[in-house]
Amino acid sequence: MRELVNLFTLEVLQKVILVLLIGVVGLILLRLLSALVNRMTRKYLSQQYSMLLRKAIQYTGAVVVLFIILSVLGVKITALLGAAGIVGIAVGFAAQTSMSNLISGLFLISEKPFQIGDAIRVGENTGVILSIDLLSVKIKTFDNQYIRIPNSVLINTELTNVTRFPIRRLDIKLTVTYSTDVTQLRRVLLEVAASNPHCLDEPEPLIVFTEFGESGIHFLFGVWFHKPDQLEMRNSLMQQIKEHFEAEGIQFAYPARRLYATELPPAPAAGPAPSAARRGRGRKT
Repeated sequence: MRELVNLFTLEVLQKVILVLLIGVVGLILLRLLSALVNRMTRKYLSQQYSMLLRKAIQYTGAVVVLFIILSVLGVKITALLGAAGIVGIAVGFAAQTSMSNLISGLFLISEKPFQIGDAIRVGENTGVILSIDLLSVKIKTFDNQYIRIPNSVLINTELTNVTRFPIRRLDIKLTVTYSTDVTQLRRVLLEVAASNPHCLDEPEPLIVFTEFGESGIHFLFGVWFHKPDQLEMRNSLMQQIKEHFEAEGIQFAYPARRLYATELPPAPAAGPAPSAARRGRGRKT
C-alpha cells in the first residue's frame, strides 16, 4: 500500500494532469479546425473532398497529439518510430484487403463517379449514398436499410449512378394485341405524355415498334423527366396508360394458347377368331 502511495508523487500527478490537459485541448482544437475547414471549403470542394480533408486533419492532428503526450511521458520517439515501422510492415502484410480498399477509395475519390446524395445501383443493392470513406461507401436503401460496400467491390463491379444527370428517361415496355390500330396507339401514348405534368416536352417522348411477339405487338414507350419526380411520374403514368387504353378499347396482350380438337376415325373391326379345329390342324407325316 505504501509503495502504491509512493508512486503518486507530485511530479507524477503533474504529468498526469498535463497529459489530460493536452489530450482534451488537442481534441477540442481538432474539432474546431475541422469545422472551420468544412465551412471554408464548402463552396469550393465537393462533399467527398471536403470530408477527406477533414479526416486527414483529424488523423494527422491525433498523431501529433499522441506524440506530444508520449514526449511528455518521457518515451523516446525515435525508438518508438523504429518499432512502429517493423509493426507497420507486419500489419501491412496482414491487412492486404484493407490496403486494397484504401487504394480503391483513392481511385474512386479522384475519378468521382458519384457523390454524397446520389442514388447508385451496385448488383442487387440500390440506395442513396450517405458517406464516402477511404475503405468503404455507406448507402441507405429505399426500404431504409444501411449497407456498407467495400471500395474494392465498387472498383471491380459494374456501378450505375441513377441520379447522375438532371433528367432521365423512363422506358415502359408494352405488348398489345395484333388487332390494335398502331396509329391509334401512337396517338393515345402521345396524349398520355402530354397530359402528365411530370413528363418533359423536350426531349420528346419516344415510341418504338420493337418486334412481333408470340402473343402481340411489342412497343417501347419512353418519356423524359426530372430525377426528383421519378416516383410520382411512374405511378401517375402507369395509371394514365391503363385508363386511356380502356377508354380507347386498346387491349394488352398476354400469353395464350389455342387448342384444336379433331375427331379421330373409328378403329377397324376385328376379324373372326380362328376355330379350334383349324388351330389344331397340322401336317401328316
